[in-house]
Amino acid sequence: MSLPAVPSANRRDIGSGLAYRGGMATVDITGEQFASTIEDNDIVLVDFWAEWCGPCRQFAPRYSAVSEKHQDVVFAKVDTEAEQQLAAEAGITSIPTLMAFREKVLVFSQPGALNEQQLEQVVDAVKALDMDEVHAHVARSRAEAAASAGPQDGSQIPDA
Repeated sequence: MSLPAVPSANRRDIGSGLAYRGGMATVDITGEQFASTIEDNDIVLVDFWAEWCGPCRQFAPRYSAVSEKHQDVVFAKVDTEAEQQLAAEAGITSIPTLMAFREKVLVFSQPGALNEQQLEQVVDAVKALDMDEVHAHVARSRAEAAASAGPQDGSQIPDA
């Protein structure tokens, strides 16, 4: 992911009453807070994890360490045991899974524990995304999907 640099916004309210406070590296979020966290912040990384997961426990200190270096990014954590519905809706089939959102768009999703250097690369790549290009791509993809779906009123003419 080598894309041109784009300045990122400062961390804002996490949503649903949560707000970033200096020194807080990561924030635990629930299903109720997930959407507002994504909507109310420019860049959000989400670590889907569980207490019983060995790789999750190994990844946690790396995630926390990197979060301390990037005060302009929200580093959220979702406990998949406590938030099973959210994990299912997010399509989590393996943990840990890391997702990155930029301007409300999912731009990265990968299962497996990253090392600190890999996590730094993900953060840097997400910050460097040309979001005008990303939004244009999303719009094209949605338009193509809508066009290929055909009329939704049952008036589609069958092939002869």
